[in-house]
Amino acid sequence: MPSVRPFAAGDVDAVADMFQRLLRKSRLPASADLRAYLRALFLDFCKHDPDICSRVHVRDDGTVSGFLGVLPFDMRFGDRSVRAAACGTFVSDTRESDPFAGARLLRDVLSGPQDLSFTETSNDISTSMWRSMRATPLAPYSLEWLRVLKPSAFLLAAAAPRLPGLKLLAPLARGADRFVTRRGGQQAWIHYSPAAGRADALVDTEAENDEFAGLCLEFAGRFALRPDWDQTTLETMLGHAERKALHGERVQRVVRTRAGKPVGLYLYYGDRGGIGRTVQVMAAAGHEAIVLDRLLRSASERGLAAIRGRTQPNLLQAMIGSKFAFLQTSATLVHARDPELLQAAVNGQAFLNGLAGEGWTRLIGDRFG
Repeated sequence: MPSVRPFAAGDVDAVADMFQRLLRKSRLPASADLRAYLRALFLDFCKHDPDICSRVHVRDDGTVSGFLGVLPFDMRFGDRSVRAAACGTFVSDTRESDPFAGARLLRDVLSGPQDLSFTETSNDISTSMWRSMRATPLAPYSLEWLRVLKPSAFLLAAAAPRLPGLKLLAPLARGADRFVTRRGGQQAWIHYSPAAGRADALVDTEAENDEFAGLCLEFAGRFALRPDWDQTTLETMLGHAERKALHGERVQRVVRTRAGKPVGLYLYYGDRGGIGRTVQVMAAAGHEAIVLDRLLRSASERGLAAIRGRTQPNLLQAMIGSKFAFLQTSATLVHARDPELLQAAVNGQAFLNGLAGEGWTRLIGDRFG
């Protein structure tokens, strides 16, 4: 009978080949870079809690036919230590011949020793599986936000994947956008113009990984349920996040008062004329709207057409009235045996998504040579 077991070093080649064929949609062999990264992420990075690990689905003949990537997370709930599993990358080679392979993988993971399991990248099929196993979708964490900055460039960027020849119109688009944005005035859905306000009293500074990691730990302390990172682990994660070639140049900044006090931070990727992708935004209580405005100013000044990211409850309220658009493309779900942990997530008191998930990994947004 088909079975499920922990992911091991001997499975790397088979999983890399499935990843290449089914997720990357490529007929080329999986590169040595991809194989090495799967090993580094799902084996080496997870050594601190080997009981919470990725799983493979195995056919009767012993060959690997499916994979569910799991990253162990140490978390805190008040004064309690919480073992958590972030479930992400899923691939199956037997969806038609064995449609229950994914359910077997997920059931095996959820029966593990962790107190909390969650995912931030669940598609419609995966969401149905999670729900069937009594997981709870978290609506405030499950929306993608989008802020258009330059309308003409945005239209070109949105159409470019299907009509690459439109890139030749980029100079015309920039001219049209300069005309639209220089008019200023009130904020509009189709463009962004910096408005005078409290954000003018703050400055953004580039941050190295050690400084950024330390401030992430500080700002995460406001959440009842939060990652219990150590500085070294978080710096390692940010090191992974340095490479996202498909998403563009990395911008990692801290937002400060004129006196130098940090009140927020952001990490996003994007190139001129493109649509930026945000991995993380964090803010001290009461500074959410200001930090978001500094993020938008940065993206606009760098010539991005738009910027997008994933919602978090503490930022969602600050976005209202600032012309952010919202849509749902994937879901964040939580499975917990302890009702207190579940309630903290449902009430928006958990720090999830981005760095508390898999959004920081190279699997999302990078090329593998």
